[in-house]
Amino acid sequence: MLSSLLVALCLVLVLEGILPFAAPARWKQLLRSVSSVSDRQARLIGLLSMITGTACLYLLR
Repeated sequence: MLSSLLVALCLVLVLEGILPFAAPARWKQLLRSVSSVSDRQARLIGLLSMITGTACLYLLR
């Protein structure tokens, strides 16, 4: 269980690093636009992301 969690964390780090590595200017622009999002919108985006990720894991397993 712990091993699977660590593998998942490592994959998240790899995926999170792709955009800043491949297109740093676009990544900075994206960060600027995300910082202007309201707290409510950020929570909704986070909720939708968690639901989508959970559904994908359910379908894969």
